[in-house]
Formats: sequence, structure tokens, C-alpha cells
Amino acid sequence: MVVRQESRTGSGVQTSPPEFRAAVATMRAATLRPEIFCEEMPAPQRIAPHAAALSADVTVDGVDVGTGRIILLHDPAGNDAWDGTFRCVAYARAEIELDMITDPLLADVGWSWLTEALSAHGAAYTAASGTVTRVATESFGGMADEAGTAQLEIRASWTPLTDEASPLDVGPHVEAWGELLCTAVGLPPVPAGVTVMPGRRGQRGAGH
Repeated sequence: MVVRQESRTGSGVQTSPPEFRAAVATMRAATLRPEIFCEEMPAPQRIAPHAAALSADVTVDGVDVGTGRIILLHDPAGNDAWDGTFRCVAYARAEIELDMITDPLLADVGWSWLTEALSAHGAAYTAASGTVTRVATESFGGMADEAGTAQLEIRASWTPLTDEASPLDVGPHVEAWGELLCTAVGLPPVPAGVTVMPGRRGQRGAGH
């Protein structure tokens, strides 16, 4: 799969710094669960000089139950708010049971899904921040017969870390994001010792 890179004028793929190209290569190589359909998406152009992005949908029994995106930003000059030169920005949205929306611990639990996934995948990071939002929808009038729905949205950013002697490996961070998506939609964790098969990449767009 080719990860599309969007950047400011004059900062295309060929002119991106080698450390950014190497990091994007590890982003492409991440292994995701087969329930995840992952493909390239245009990255924002004004947040940082260089950026690459992936989007994903989680499908169970042919139904999309979750969606998300992850963006890798790079500013060779550094960014004080990031405490580094790279930044991961992630979003995850999942359909949840309507009665979960009133759980006072839901937001804390949602955030812990991210931090625990990063830890489990060995994705070292610093300066994490984000929000967890719960959204409930109920129908009225002519739509009153439709059942209510609820979604959980997690928005987060963090600075990936590596030792000075090694290039940045973004793969574990992408895999942690994929695990966050699957946990949020209620998929059970992959048992220890079971190899995760790569998720689907770019197939949906090929048929349209």
C-alpha cells in the first residue's frame, strides 16, 4: 500500500526529508487486524511542513461499526508544543450500546484503551493529549420508530519517541491505533501467540 503524502507547495514526496520518508515507510508496513480496511487519505497541508495519513473502517459481519484516521506530522525545525519533530494525530469513532452513554467511567475507559494499546505495542511516546466524546442520537416525529444510537469518539495526539541512534518506527503507533479501533467497537483481543493477519488495504477503492 502506498501512503499518500500531502505537504506544502514545494515539499512533495521527493523533496521530503529522508527521516520523514523512512518514518512513512514504517507507517505503511504496520500490520492491522483483518477486520480493518485501511487506505490512504489526503493529509492536512497547513499543520506541518510534511504529513502522511491513513483512514480505516472496522467491519464486522459486513457492517461498518467503527472508523478512524491517523496522521503523521513532521516539522524538521521542531515544535515546542510537540516536544519533538514528529507528531501522531489520531481519531477513532465507534458505535456503542445506547445504555453505555450514561456510564460515568466511559470517557476514562476510552482514553485508557489508547494508552494501553500504545504500551502493549511498545510505542514509546510523550506529550499525549486528547478528548473522549460520547454522542447519543434519538429520533422524533416521523422518525420516532427508529431506534436510538450512540457513538464514542476519541481524538488524540502524541509525540512518538525513539533513541537518537535509531530512525523513528511509526509502525507500533499505527498498530496501537488499529487496536484502539477494534477495542472501541467491542472486538475481543487477539489471543497471545496468535499471529495477526494483515488487514485489507486499498481494495474498496479499486472496485469503484
